[in-house]
Amino acid sequence: MVAHSSSQSRIHKAALRLFAERGSTVITVSELAEAARVARGTIYNNGLSPDSLFEDIASQLSDEMNSRVIKTSAYEKDPAYRLANGIRMYIRRAHEEPDWGKFICKFAFSNKAMLGLWAGQDSPVPDVLQGLEYERYSFRQEQLISVMAMIAGGVLTSIFMVLEGHKTWRDIGSEMAELVLIALGVDAKEAFEISRKELPALLEV
Repeated sequence: MVAHSSSQSRIHKAALRLFAERGSTVITVSELAEAARVARGTIYNNGLSPDSLFEDIASQLSDEMNSRVIKTSAYEKDPAYRLANGIRMYIRRAHEEPDWGKFICKFAFSNKAMLGLWAGQDSPVPDVLQGLEYERYSFRQEQLISVMAMIAGGVLTSIFMVLEGHKTWRDIGSEMAELVLIALGVDAKEAFEISRKELPALLEV
């Protein structure tokens, strides 16, 4: 997990706004620097290249969100609780930061740089596999890709519903977490209880 500076946070927020507003992966270093109110040199100093600006930002954002979820749930030993919390944290953040939610909805499935959200060491994959190993879940390991597609699709659809005002983040976050756990083999009553525990604040990294 990598710590993020205040300047990087400002750059991320500005990039989210620009990408979400335009629906395009093309912005210039000058446009990003102006929107973030930082010098052009600050953009470069944060590891961003003008030739791969979107990919760099998307990769950093993927790492940042998953790192925050992991840090926040580090105390929790049960992979089912961690997965439910992660689902709800994604949906809550979209409510709290609509530009972030719009960015996720627009680009999560359309750009390779966003695959870090759903795959890799800091994604939900290790928790899902641990749940299978601990027999918290009951699916065949060759179904893992389909399981991750179900989780990702459920989270993104829920984010869209929140952004459009069709459901509150609390309701759809708990409902989606509950349904995912049931689909993975968790007892329905326990899944209901897990998905409605108090959700901790998302920690910074």
